[in-house]
Amino acid sequence: MVLWFVAGIGLLVAVAALALARRLSRKLDALTQSYWELRYDYTRLRSQLSRLDPGEADAEAARTPPPLEQVAFVPLSSMKKKNG
Repeated sequence: MVLWFVAGIGLLVAVAALALARRLSRKLDALTQSYWELRYDYTRLRSQLSRLDPGEADAEAARTPPPLEQVAFVPLSSMKKKNG
């Protein structure tokens, strides 16, 4: 009789966990959808703003620091130690 009681409680816990997982999955899907919609709207509004005021976009580009210098390619043959 005790085994049936333990099995029943286990079944109830499993069903509750499944329901919680499904609810959290739906919330995550809604949050992900909202995120991508917000990103799309932000990009669309930014492009509209740059079309309305192209001078502002140039000023923003001037405020950003220049990219760091990239390391040039160094062939391995130039790094060989010379015996002698």
